[in-house]
Amino acid sequence: MAERSEHVPTLVIGGGQAGLAVAHHLRARGSECLVVEANARVGDSWRRHWDSIRLFTPGRYDGLPGMRFPGDPRRYPGKDDMADYLEAYAAEQDLPVRLRTRVDRLGAGPDGGFVASVGTAEITCEHVVVATGTYTGRPRVPACAAELAPGVRQLHSSEYHRPSDLLPGPALVVGAANSGCEIAFELAADRRVVLCGRDPGHEPFRPGTAADRLAVPATVFVARHVATRRGPLGRRLLTFRHHGIPVGRVRAKDLRARGVEKVEARMTGVEGGMPALGDGSVHEVANVVWCTGFAPDYGWIDLPAFDDDGFPREYRGIADDVPGLYFCGLVLQHSVASSVLPGVGRDAAFVARALTAAPERPR
Repeated sequence: MAERSEHVPTLVIGGGQAGLAVAHHLRARGSECLVVEANARVGDSWRRHWDSIRLFTPGRYDGLPGMRFPGDPRRYPGKDDMADYLEAYAAEQDLPVRLRTRVDRLGAGPDGGFVASVGTAEITCEHVVVATGTYTGRPRVPACAAELAPGVRQLHSSEYHRPSDLLPGPALVVGAANSGCEIAFELAADRRVVLCGRDPGHEPFRPGTAADRLAVPATVFVARHVATRRGPLGRRLLTFRHHGIPVGRVRAKDLRARGVEKVEARMTGVEGGMPALGDGSVHEVANVVWCTGFAPDYGWIDLPAFDDDGFPREYRGIADDVPGLYFCGLVLQHSVASSVLPGVGRDAAFVARALTAAPERPR
């Protein structure tokens, strides 16, 4: 039995941009909620990214509803800029965020509604919004990683912060989407780097260039209003949930100029303790950086709301199979913009409208 129990009308799980935007819109509609966040500070999930990472959209498009992003609207913010903004947003909007609160299990309540287990305590609610994002922190690393020689330093991109995290000597970066290209480019400044993996293509304009600044308004419009799940382009782009999105900032010519050896073949195994690629090559390296993404991990949610591939069965964040359950911040929740700052506010508003229009369950 839980040590203590409390009840809130709506529980929002996750205090990142999606959860905060949902809380903002619920408050605006006169609906009480509680946002629970596992980290010690709002924005900590951003602070854990590698040091040099920057957003792909300028500050003009990075604000949440009710508060513009500070500074030069043409500047592309870094991870700490984003983290600090989210922390300031939660304070400025006076959002009910409870930190250091991790939900271990979410299930159906015995008399309706939901029960969230938080350590030895319970939170009951009529509605719940899962705003942890499409990927909830389970790095995807192939099984053959365990066969690499013990002396090879292995890091997933979620663990990488700067080149000094690696051992001296050559590195293999596995995965050629955005994180792989950016990390390979950075590492190649002072070591030999091999980058392997499928080429996901690239965006038409490099973020921050003059051409990109001219194209950003049109790009954001397409991402928000054209590339939706109702249209053929958006349905085709649903593969983004399983594969990397087109590369934005670091292009093939940048990698070549820095001396990165790009190999289209995937890593297929290990020979003699070293990584072997599909083209038959074996690479003697001191480091392997896994830029292989994340797998959906909703095992803590004990509700019939997921497909066989682990993704929620929802449309626009509404889980029709489980009344009262909502999601926000998913890749392609409504459009290509859904999981990034230019789109998350709109999706949060839609979820808040749907939630507040839902009939209350008797307690």
